[in-house]
Amino acid sequence: MLDLLPPDLPQTSALLLLGTSFATSLMTAALGIGGGAIFLAVAAVLLPPAALIPVHGVVQLGSNAVRAAMFQRHILRGALPAFTIGALLGVALGGSIAVSLSPAMVQAGIGLFLLWVVLGKTPAWIGRWPIGAGAFSSFLSMFFGATGPFVAAYVKTMQLDRHTHVATHAALMTVQHGLKVAMFGALGFAYAPWAPFIAALILCGAAGTWVGKHVLGRLSDHGFHRVLNGLLILIALRLLWGGIAATF
Repeated sequence: MLDLLPPDLPQTSALLLLGTSFATSLMTAALGIGGGAIFLAVAAVLLPPAALIPVHGVVQLGSNAVRAAMFQRHILRGALPAFTIGALLGVALGGSIAVSLSPAMVQAGIGLFLLWVVLGKTPAWIGRWPIGAGAFSSFLSMFFGATGPFVAAYVKTMQLDRHTHVATHAALMTVQHGLKVAMFGALGFAYAPWAPFIAALILCGAAGTWVGKHVLGRLSDHGFHRVLNGLLILIALRLLWGGIAATF
């Protein structure tokens, strides 16, 4: 296994990330949201800062693509075209800025973003303007990775049943992460050294998605989200402190 790991990634960190990929994919398949933010928060502590967003993007692309495939008959395909146009615009604009950010700024920014996800309020216009939803969330995704809550706000306005909500959200996130991964490749990120480990993360995520599909609708959201929010706040504060300390 050690021979398949990318440089500067300890075996313990790799095992923790593999387990996190399984657990967070199960979480998203069963509850519709939350897994991407948790995986990002854990990865931000364990992965090298320069690799964080590109690697997270590929893993989330695989996880969402698997989920979209498993729920493909429930996807509301009419939601895709306008969102995709917006995502193209957002990724292009974000890609022109992302390369100039320092690792400390990225780490602190992710901490602030996670606090916003938990404590803030998603702008109301996201649900009414699909091109804007695609552009805004994809722009943020180039820096902070886990923009699922913003996309979920757009999907929620459609008032879909639980299976259609999960399926459509997965399809939109597949588009967004696919464009992001392509942009980071064009910007010069070397995915090859990470490929075996990314493949293992995606396989663990696929297994989690399969399990999550079979518990969809059987879990209570209320208690879960209280624990999730508390954990995200603690990790966000840890990242924010680490980014500030590295700057000074």
